[in-house]
Amino acid sequence: MKEKIKNAIYEIQRNPYIGEMKKGDLSDIYGFDVFYHKTNYEISYQIYSEKEVIIIILIGTRENFYQELKKYISNN
Repeated sequence: MKEKIKNAIYEIQRNPYIGEMKKGDLSDIYGFDVFYHKTNYEISYQIYSEKEVIIIILIGTRENFYQELKKYISNN
């Protein structure tokens, strides 16, 4: 699992726009899917191109993922 996540983050570093841009109140966030043992994990991140920085916000399974992501964003 750790290796799959590390590889996914490497892919995001190489091409930050590889993920799917979210819509609505998550419109400035990208999501990248990772599959491991029949489970879909998502990596959510933001791109700050002017600073050449990618911030990983949350990594987790799809169950309650977007609720947790929205809660995190509203608290920060």
